[in-house]
Amino acid sequence: MSTTQTEVVESELARVVGWRLGKLQRAGYGEEGGRDIAERLEIDLHRAIDLLKSGCPEETALRILL
Repeated sequence: MSTTQTEVVESELARVVGWRLGKLQRAGYGEEGGRDIAERLEIDLHRAIDLLKSGCPEETALRILL
C-alpha cells in the first residue's frame, strides 16, 4: 500500500472510531470506556448501546464487552 493509500485508510478509520465514540457517549458511556469500545471494531456497537439501555451499569457493560 502506498503512503497516500495508508493515509486514506488511517483517516477513514479515525472517522469511524470518532463516529462510534460519539454514539457510545450519547448512549451514556464515558470518554475512556467509550473510546475502548469504539477502537475495537469487532465489538458490536448496537450490543454495547443496548446493554446500557437495558439498565446495565457502564462498568459491567465494559467487563462484558472487553
